[in-house]
Amino acid sequence: MTTLPAPDPTRLARLREALLTASYTADGCLDLLGPTAYAALARSEAVPALRATRGGTPLETLIRLFLLQQPAPRAAAAAALPVEDCLADGWLLADGDRVRATVDVRPYANEVAGQESADAWVVSDLGCAVGGAGGIGAGGSTAGVPRRELVLGVGGASTTLANLAVRRPVRSALDLGTGSGVQALHAARHAQRVTATDLNPRALAFARLTLALSGFDQVETAEGSLFEPVGEQRFDLIVSNPPFVISPGSRFVYRDGGMAGDELCRSLVRGAAERLVPGGYCQLLANWQHVKGEDWHDRLAGWVAGTGLDAWVVQREVQDVAQYAELWLRDGGDHLAAREAYEARYGEWLDAFEAGGVEGIGFGWITLRNSGSERPAVRIEEWPHPVEQPLGPHIEQWFARQDFLREHDDAALLAARYVLAEEVLQEQVGAPGAEDPEHVVLRQGRGMRRATKVDTVGAGFAGVCDGSLAAGEIVDAIAQLLGEDRLVLRDRVPESLRLLVEQGFVQPV
Repeated sequence: MTTLPAPDPTRLARLREALLTASYTADGCLDLLGPTAYAALARSEAVPALRATRGGTPLETLIRLFLLQQPAPRAAAAAALPVEDCLADGWLLADGDRVRATVDVRPYANEVAGQESADAWVVSDLGCAVGGAGGIGAGGSTAGVPRRELVLGVGGASTTLANLAVRRPVRSALDLGTGSGVQALHAARHAQRVTATDLNPRALAFARLTLALSGFDQVETAEGSLFEPVGEQRFDLIVSNPPFVISPGSRFVYRDGGMAGDELCRSLVRGAAERLVPGGYCQLLANWQHVKGEDWHDRLAGWVAGTGLDAWVVQREVQDVAQYAELWLRDGGDHLAAREAYEARYGEWLDAFEAGGVEGIGFGWITLRNSGSERPAVRIEEWPHPVEQPLGPHIEQWFARQDFLREHDDAALLAARYVLAEEVLQEQVGAPGAEDPEHVVLRQGRGMRRATKVDTVGAGFAGVCDGSLAAGEIVDAIAQLLGEDRLVLRDRVPESLRLLVEQGFVQPV
């Protein structure tokens, strides 16, 4: 087993200063490599980046060492960073007159809504930061580390969750299943205290390196499964990119939950209620089974039922069982094995799905909130369309609107004032030359970027929502303009008004 670098505070500060001096940051690497080579790296293709870093400058040397994992002349490394410190603490190994990195150190733009982006670095196992475990190859270990214990760096799932999280100032946050510490890194910028947990002790060691190198010291780590390491502690924010893969067995700690089917994700949802302070949020990525004869909406509603939590579940994608098996077989490098071994492994996945009556797997995100309401708001929907990123502020606004709708009956809705949300456009659809449109569509340019049909009343209402008049006054004016009974219209409008508020087309003043 290889030894990870030692997080000596004084020498870490010197290393961090050297990385900043050389512009070994997310912006600095993008500027040097250019968009083509930078994008190729995200596809696990290093050739364009190698061609762009042949000049021997300190930044080029650091990119070759820590991003591309190429050996570098010791003299070049000494010009870029405190090489003796790095050799002493285990960030580098000497090989004659050259040195090589022992870990992947990836620049990361640590962004939090409402704050300027901060430079940070994510530390992970070599070959595991881009392209997932598929970059590991078919071998049984990397640098003497069993493959099942490898720790991945920043991936698409990490970025997705970071963009979804509600980033308000809080006292305490929990990163459950921290891996290399990406979510804890974000939380440390807006939480007074952060706890990072993982079942894999190597992951916790990497998370500590990530946080220490990035300059955060208010994070504590704890080893264990699910909520076990934190006992009865409660948090303002819980984020989790858990090992959600629904697989036959538990080959990789970072992805395979080791529970039957989608039980791990269900357990996280069920356990969140007892770990959230009033007003607290729990946000996680999840996979769930589509079982023959069962509506997936009902399955997810069952996860939430009885928790007392508000819930917003969004299914972003569904794969059939063959697509799903192939995705994770490639992730594990099984496609590089002998054909017979690959087909046998593939068969194990299909056998497990067939035994459970599973026809497909849903991918998505779940946000829970402890509102304390006796009537929890629960929305479970499919939304495969593009959304605005970061989405966290819009998620927080959605839950705030649920509070408003719970507190307002029809009469109170009409007594309230509203404004049209930013970047809402009206589209009129109909045959060319027709006097009147067949229907009118309101379309959002922000948040979930939804579209909804409205009638003449709804379009007229949205068009004059500027916060100066109560909704009932606007309805009365529309009734007079259309020659309709205002009381009849007042009875009809609240249902559509609730939809416009719930989906964020109009916002209460």
